[in-house]
Amino acid sequence: MSDRANWRSLDKDLARLSQTERVAGYVVRPLCGIGVALAFMFLAGLAAAWALGAAPTTVMATAAAVFGAYLALNIGANDVANNMGPAVGAKALPMGAALIAAALAETAGAMLGGSEVVATVSRRLIDPASVSAPDVIIQAMMAAMAASALWVNLATWMGAPVSTTQSIIGAIIGATTAAAGFAAVDWLTFGGIALSWTITPLIGAALAMGLLALIQRLISDQPDKLTAARHWVPVFLGVMGGAFGMFFTLKLPDTLYSATPRVALAIGVISGALSFAVARPVIHRRAAELAQQKGAIKALFRLPLVIAAILMSFAHGANDVANAIGPLATIVQVLGQSHSDVMPFVAVAVPFWVLLIGALGMAMGVLLFGPRLIKLVGSQITKLNPVRAYCVSTAAAMTVIVASWLGLPVSSTHVAVGAVFGVGFFREHLAAQAQRSGQKPIRPGQPKEDRRRRRLVRRSHVLTILAAWLITVPLSAAVSAGLYVLLRAITG
Repeated sequence: MSDRANWRSLDKDLARLSQTERVAGYVVRPLCGIGVALAFMFLAGLAAAWALGAAPTTVMATAAAVFGAYLALNIGANDVANNMGPAVGAKALPMGAALIAAALAETAGAMLGGSEVVATVSRRLIDPASVSAPDVIIQAMMAAMAASALWVNLATWMGAPVSTTQSIIGAIIGATTAAAGFAAVDWLTFGGIALSWTITPLIGAALAMGLLALIQRLISDQPDKLTAARHWVPVFLGVMGGAFGMFFTLKLPDTLYSATPRVALAIGVISGALSFAVARPVIHRRAAELAQQKGAIKALFRLPLVIAAILMSFAHGANDVANAIGPLATIVQVLGQSHSDVMPFVAVAVPFWVLLIGALGMAMGVLLFGPRLIKLVGSQITKLNPVRAYCVSTAAAMTVIVASWLGLPVSSTHVAVGAVFGVGFFREHLAAQAQRSGQKPIRPGQPKEDRRRRRLVRRSHVLTILAAWLITVPLSAAVSAGLYVLLRAITG
């Protein structure tokens, strides 16, 4: 009897130990991510020191590489939600697979399409003559990297998907203003860029709403939904393939091929036709397998959604790696030149080790800190299924493509989150219509406050995200200006 009691006591103690281990795991896991991130930043500094050797500027370049790695980590952590959030929220991809796919696609995009950088926006915003001294350029770029990374880090911790493009532009403006005054910034150009940041989320929302309404009309409202889906889903895949083909053609580095809009359009048509030809038999075979299953329409849209998410991650890596390594590449360029031939804020060919820091930093940011915002964008703003998530991803892609064609420095964050809002508000519109027509009557006695809480778009997240968008530029600028003044004071 006593032995049985002892064994029972031992089982209880082991259960307590397992619970303690589980709690310790929850505490230690975030610290492991921070530790890996710090190790990566240290290795980035070592890579800079190894690449530059015993040059007098090695210490400064090493410090700049550490800041650049920190910025790349935060861009990967925050911006990945735009690409993979809808796919995870719609349960087309599990979180682990989405993180790995995003990391690989971001790295591939950055390495293949991000080699020609870097200060395209800065050349239009900043007067090079006003910021020409090498030490001023270096300190301004260091302050810009640190300020942008700190704000994106804070926003990720708060659960707010912000624009890294906005953050780095605001930081560069703040440091430049502190260094050379307000006249060094072309405020008219900045006003045009800010206007594009306001318009593009609305365009993304409108396109997502329009695409969802089109799918509703062509497929969901048809008597034989599966037959309609079998006919139209390959068409949607063809259009998506054409759009991405055109986007990649426009984004190719000039050293590889400089495409005119007409050539890009032709390549888009060809890639769209090929996508349709490949997708048609696959969708027909899949539709036959799902003929007797519930939710067949949603299942047919999983493949297009996954493809769109991966391609958007590739495009994001190619496009936004400049945000991560642009200031670092500028610093390396300045350190490698004599005082007489410094040309600040010009597009430069990026050294391989700099590009590698940006690509790997974004990938590690995705893997270490990406899940928080993926959950927010994918499921906490509004509920997404594969059809709605496909509308979000495709609308975001189309908006970015058109903006790139027009030469507008858009924010992929604004566009993607705007598309999520558009789908959510369109669902609210359909629900309101159903209530007015009596198809979905209001429950008797349901309080108005309860109905407001059950809206299909969470207003608290809308307000948090909009507030973060509004303060990104002024806050990044203010922090960057303060850091620049501090650096000047330290260096004398």
